[in-house]
Amino acid sequence: MNLCAHQVFDRMLLRGDMATKLRFTAYSSPVLMAELHDLRKRNKRRSVRMIKCRAEGGRVPVGDDVFSVTTSSKYEVDYLGQSTKGDLNLKLDPLHSFGNGQATLEGPIEEVARTEAQAAENLIRELGIEGPFSAQHSPRGIFCSRTLNLRSISVIGYDMDYTLMHYNVMAWEGRAYDYCMENLKNMGFPVDGLSFDPELVIRGLMIDKEKGNLVKADRFGYVQRAMHGTNMLSNKAVSEIYGRELVDLRNQSRWEFLNTFFSVSEAVAYAQMVDRLDDGSISADLGTLDYKGLYKAVAKALFRAHVEGQLKSEIMSKPELFVEPDPELPLALLDQKEAGKKLLLITNSDYHYTDKMMKHSFNKFLPNDMDWRDLFDMVIVSARKPEFFQMSHPLYEVVTGEGLMRPCFKAETGGLYSGGSAQMVESSLNVHGDEILYVGDHIYTDVSVSKVHLRWRTALICRELEEEYMALICSRGHREELIELINQKEVVGDLFNQLRLALQRRSKGRPAQTLAATNLADQELTETMQKLLIVMQRLDEKIGLMLESDGELFNKRWGFLSRAGLWDKSHLMRQIEKYADIYTSRVSNFLNYTPFMYFRSQEQSLAHDSPLPDTAMEN
Repeated sequence: MNLCAHQVFDRMLLRGDMATKLRFTAYSSPVLMAELHDLRKRNKRRSVRMIKCRAEGGRVPVGDDVFSVTTSSKYEVDYLGQSTKGDLNLKLDPLHSFGNGQATLEGPIEEVARTEAQAAENLIRELGIEGPFSAQHSPRGIFCSRTLNLRSISVIGYDMDYTLMHYNVMAWEGRAYDYCMENLKNMGFPVDGLSFDPELVIRGLMIDKEKGNLVKADRFGYVQRAMHGTNMLSNKAVSEIYGRELVDLRNQSRWEFLNTFFSVSEAVAYAQMVDRLDDGSISADLGTLDYKGLYKAVAKALFRAHVEGQLKSEIMSKPELFVEPDPELPLALLDQKEAGKKLLLITNSDYHYTDKMMKHSFNKFLPNDMDWRDLFDMVIVSARKPEFFQMSHPLYEVVTGEGLMRPCFKAETGGLYSGGSAQMVESSLNVHGDEILYVGDHIYTDVSVSKVHLRWRTALICRELEEEYMALICSRGHREELIELINQKEVVGDLFNQLRLALQRRSKGRPAQTLAATNLADQELTETMQKLLIVMQRLDEKIGLMLESDGELFNKRWGFLSRAGLWDKSHLMRQIEKYADIYTSRVSNFLNYTPFMYFRSQEQSLAHDSPLPDTAMEN
């Protein structure tokens, strides 16, 4: 983490509320995590007491005496198109229940809302609770692409790898790379002198298997940056190779999208082997190889590393070397469960690996000797996603701690299963479509397929958001300077273009745009254009260098994860917006938002949203 990132992180820690301090300190102490949980309970009780004190005399009804919950049979649809299932309703007369305090709720709602919003801000500050609005403007925010009422969600399903469990990328993908290269060596490929370099690639790139390139595209599919082997290509080379075509991920025989951290080791190995193919190091004994054949060889070598089990056996034997623990995560899930959500774990990992890794990551942070299994209403291992969301597979129940299984035809709450299908989950729990939120890290396997085929609500976990958020803050000065230079060039360029048009008309014996432009002396016209052209050329040189370095605080080769160029979105970001209703860096970020959060998407800007001049409005 660079210096600027540390400064941002320090500012987060210095916000001053007890809950925030406890949470960050508790990364190294399960005892403090329990204290944090108690603190949150005390805050809730204190909130109830404060409300009681505001009432006039006698016993004040609380809890079930006051509120009822909107059921699935009586829900409405609100003005943003969201189900009101799970919303609280008042059983008593809304104003009568406050006694003499009802006057504070009478009058124009605009005034009432202004008063109560200020009071709410004061109270949440007194309670020492970090609300979602402060968390929103931080690396740990949850960002909304499509409005989502979390209260209406009955079931939350989770992926495991890189979702509930975050691996140290250098350790996990580094070992995957090592096993891959060992397999390539056994196949006869020259791998000596190569080492794992995760900075070569980022999530969201595409492998062009026909040309041996890795590319970064914008939201439209136009290639903005490209690397052949491990060598970045110039803008001119990118234009010559890709200027007349778009990246089409539907063409899977050519394009491979780096959806997840698991793609990093494969992409690094492939880029390095392209260099070996180009320099003639690969023996002719392996046959005639093109870039597509080389990709198949690398993918096969990595697949063997996963299937043969050596990699996962090594991780299971020393999970502390590969897993980055998150003490807040089990508490976030516990809040959801206690709020009435049914929690599912749906993972492609097998039972033994899942049980070992979940015990390591969860049990020591859970209260009252809870086991990780106690959090989940249903666990499905070896799910075979994305097919899990598209078709049915045989269902087996895991019946012993050793993983012994027996055929099963219906899943039950509390069960541990292998295989099956999403339709089976819906049928067993009697929930469907948008009553289910699925959370995963793979834009296709987890998010896209469940959205397209089942209309489940979706959340994407993208850990890199934290680093990008801080890199963007540290790049703010650079970007402001760059934008100022671009604006200056536009002003200079506008004048140059008008003078060029005046010169063109003059050469044809026609008057310029205005009388003043027509009367401009030839020498003044020519000299002004020469001066402006020199300024624009120098600006182009400066802007070009600054654009190349934009985003280098995140990755020197590829820039920011979510951006392509200064203003446009990357192809990955477009995929996230299209398929993920919400996205965030880690599951524990839900802790600041409560299980009752109403996520509202932000206004989307359009090219013609710029404010019109007053004169235009008058006309």
